[in-house]
Amino acid sequence: MAHTSALFEPLAVRALTVPNRVWLSPMCMYAAISRDGMVTRGHQVHYGQFALGGVGLMLTEATAVVPEGRVTPFDAGLWSDAQVEPWREVVDTVHDLGGRIAVQLAHAGRKSGHYPGLPGDEQPAVAVPCDEGGWVSLGATGMAFGDYPHPRPASDEDLRAAVDAYVDAARRAVSVGFDAVEIHAGHGYLIHEFLSPVTNTRADRWGGSVEGRERLLREIVRDVRSAVGPDLPVLVRLSAEDAVPGGTLAADTAATSIRLIGDGADLIDCSGGGLVAGTEYRPGPGYQVAAAEEVHRAGAPAAAVGMITSAAQAETIIRTGQADAVLLGRELLRNPFWAQQAARELGVAVPAPRRYYRAHWGEELTLRALGW
Repeated sequence: MAHTSALFEPLAVRALTVPNRVWLSPMCMYAAISRDGMVTRGHQVHYGQFALGGVGLMLTEATAVVPEGRVTPFDAGLWSDAQVEPWREVVDTVHDLGGRIAVQLAHAGRKSGHYPGLPGDEQPAVAVPCDEGGWVSLGATGMAFGDYPHPRPASDEDLRAAVDAYVDAARRAVSVGFDAVEIHAGHGYLIHEFLSPVTNTRADRWGGSVEGRERLLREIVRDVRSAVGPDLPVLVRLSAEDAVPGGTLAADTAATSIRLIGDGADLIDCSGGGLVAGTEYRPGPGYQVAAAEEVHRAGAPAAAVGMITSAAQAETIIRTGQADAVLLGRELLRNPFWAQQAARELGVAVPAPRRYYRAHWGEELTLRALGW
């Protein structure tokens, strides 16, 4: 007889039921090799492995809503109808393997337009010159991120266009067949620049007060909710704490989160930092969970991230009400079958494809997909 586990209880988010609380954290891949935002067969394998491994919900890499919103020229995109079919092949692969997948929609703002600087790359992580396919970035102000080039301050027209770009990308996500959409409003990207008093020094309707700084995100959330309809979950990733003097604190994010839920968001994906270059972190096991807990206890459904690596740790986070789900990044890259391992350690039914039954003799299984 299997034991009970909070980590492996289903979670209903609008019309979507996620089979467990082990989720894949969104992580940039820089794998659209042709620089056209098109995902590849490699993406099918990448996300498919997590479906086979029993992850409840996968969140994709940051997927740009406009070409100039890419972190690098190699980012995936959903700014064009031509990108729908390649993404559909990825989503269909995940669904065929019994998984569920959400797309993270992003605009990198002043942090856009640099080379990935991956191991083995010829180019370090520096800004891409315009004559090599780069572009002038867009920011809340003309304030640069570290030694990146200064961005062009966004005009009212630019921001209206940004809202529309998120909405158009969300509509494409529905066409693709994604199970949910996430709006990336953290890590120092465009929306986060507007949210934080450190980077938003504007005196117009997009700055000044908390209401002004939240305006861009709240308009995006409301318009995306309207575009995707009443059933599709809308998540928001926030940097719950800026980790810089004068920046946003978890209590501020909790208040913002409640307003976002009222606007039509369903869950807050609580990450942190990324706003100012050179910020020092002290990462340790679960180092960002406390911020997620503050958001959750304020009344907003929340997911926690940040060096969550063990089954007991993840189970405790869910069982004690610190968050509704946990997101694993590097740990799932190291072990795409982490969810199965965690279930085994917690003594619950193992989420596994039925065609892998030989690997689980004597264990109770939760079959992931009838086709597999």
